[in-house]
Amino acid sequence: MTATAPAPSTARARVTAFLPRLALVLAALLAALFTAASPATAHAALTASDPTDGAVVATAPAQVTLSFSEQVAMGDDSIRVLDPQGKRVDTGELRDMCSGNTVRYGTALHTGLPNGTYTVAWQAVSADSHPISGAFTFSIGAPSATDVSLPTAQAGGGPVGIAYGIARYAAYAGFTVLVGGAAFILLCWRRGAAERPLQKLVVRAWVTLTAATLAMLVLRTPYTGSGSFSDVFDLDGLRAVLETKTGASLVSRLLLLGAAALFVAVLFGVYARRVAGLGPDEAGRSDGADESEPADEAEGPDDTSDLTFGLAIGGAVVAGGIAATWALSEHASTGIQPGIAMPADILHLMAVAMWLGGLAALLVALHKVPGIERAAVRRFSRVAFVSVLVLAVTGVYQSWRQLGSWSALTDTDYGQLLLLKVGLVAVLLGIAYVSRRWTARLVEAPTDAEAAVASVPAVAAVRQSSDDVSRETASGAVSEGSDVSRETEPVAVPADPERAAQLARQRAARESALEKRVRDADPDRAGLRRSVLAEAAIAVILLAVTTVLTGTEPGRTVEREAGRGSTATAVPDRAVKITLPFDTGGPNGKGSVRLELDPGRVGANTLHLWSESADGTPFDLPEIKVAFTLPAKDIGPLPLVPERAAPGHWTASGVQLPLTGEWRIDVTVRTSDIDQTTVQKTVKIG
Repeated sequence: MTATAPAPSTARARVTAFLPRLALVLAALLAALFTAASPATAHAALTASDPTDGAVVATAPAQVTLSFSEQVAMGDDSIRVLDPQGKRVDTGELRDMCSGNTVRYGTALHTGLPNGTYTVAWQAVSADSHPISGAFTFSIGAPSATDVSLPTAQAGGGPVGIAYGIARYAAYAGFTVLVGGAAFILLCWRRGAAERPLQKLVVRAWVTLTAATLAMLVLRTPYTGSGSFSDVFDLDGLRAVLETKTGASLVSRLLLLGAAALFVAVLFGVYARRVAGLGPDEAGRSDGADESEPADEAEGPDDTSDLTFGLAIGGAVVAGGIAATWALSEHASTGIQPGIAMPADILHLMAVAMWLGGLAALLVALHKVPGIERAAVRRFSRVAFVSVLVLAVTGVYQSWRQLGSWSALTDTDYGQLLLLKVGLVAVLLGIAYVSRRWTARLVEAPTDAEAAVASVPAVAAVRQSSDDVSRETASGAVSEGSDVSRETEPVAVPADPERAAQLARQRAARESALEKRVRDADPDRAGLRRSVLAEAAIAVILLAVTTVLTGTEPGRTVEREAGRGSTATAVPDRAVKITLPFDTGGPNGKGSVRLELDPGRVGANTLHLWSESADGTPFDLPEIKVAFTLPAKDIGPLPLVPERAAPGHWTASGVQLPLTGEWRIDVTVRTSDIDQTTVQKTVKIG
């Protein structure tokens, strides 16, 4: 009995019928992810504590509470209170005291605590998935010596933080190449689906993204907790991670990668066989019409059009779903306008993948596949142009949303990284312009690779030498100058395995040389390869900066935490305490000023100022001045020059605030004869 394979049209029909169903399922999953996402507000910052940092209380408090600017995730061990000897004095039970827009957590203290200085260390996970931590001290009765030192290491740092950062970068790179490589094949060069170098590129990108996602999932517990690699085996911790928004996003990404594996299998299976079976004319129509082709040659039936459409729809849904796993768990899901920010972030990630991932696919094709047509390069140029437009629009929106002010662009790490990213994009666009000029000069590659080889004498000589080695390998005993017919030589393996291996290495070397000669036969194509290689190098750096940017606290949050552009409310009979970072721009010009206005009410107040340098040591400024202004009543500025009480400490008594309202406090600091700056904060009195 003769086995008959199913007709190609039948296989294609099955695949085409399955892809819309896959698209519907993935669209439903994506909609469920959006529905389940609880829009939080921003990268959280500690806004207040009770007792406050450095406070001296008469009696032992019953509990310690922490207030945050935005929602955070905390556990029973997130707040620890230590006595002067380093012994824990809290009960270890977390109290959720959140109400409305107030985000407050606390822990109870044991009774009968003696006088002395106590240390509060806390750690949490903000709504955008990044761990945050801090520590401060307060004293009961009077300050005392303590054996506890404030921790300097930040949450999410150390070797575990480095490993998690590498996995994060690998995930972005894998997603970029996976989506961009597949899009390059479907939109620019469909016959590339049958080329092994492009197949390897896309498959390796899928493996990289899958492995990086698994690594992030198992590293999540130590990354947000102890920082010890041994916690990757903590099953309870892993179970807790799966209940978080980040854990759900990582699991969803793994499920979507399963669908992506099916997409890749169809692309390099049924679809690759289909496009490989097309003739040169059909293949040209399959890849689309170039501007220089006559209209009638670009028209006609396309045996892969329906399959291409199905793959494009299914691939777009899968890629959008994977991109959503980032948008739903990181910066886009927090802050202002999350309903707009998340779709914008998905478009941004997709545009990055289409541009940079397609660039990687083009580079591989130019280096490994000498027969790529000029039309494919020109089509990628158009795809890249559209991607850059989408990047510009979504990037401007994201920058406005995460920065909040022009000062954050230069005064925060986030803004400085953003400027670096913009500079790299500008360089990348400049090199892309050069690549576009090479594309315009590119000579159309022959469709028959053998014709290209024959047109170059040096390459033909290499092919002849390669044929000689092949004949020697085939016959096993043919000497130089033998008259044995080349067409009728039997295929055999040399009896000596070492000789066979040697001949195989020689044949591989000659084939590699042949491939290089074919690539270098067209000088315009060689110039395009060099410019695309330069683009790819810049793209690698750009992707690294983007990865760091996603893990950096947004500028809007940094300024809120520092007190710029926000209003602090004075609590009755409790001192107003604010911290104002400054940078005069000169040598050693960075530091911060802590201001305390006691009791922080209408009438007479006492003012204390402490100045610290960037390393936390007292900063004895040459001059510091303060002014109070009530803009609503057109009062002020009321200038004040405090007296120096100690190195880095100034005081002033009898500071009169005549009316209630939102008072603006301007602090002018001078670090040298010519370097000075003014920082400000608005405080609500009454």
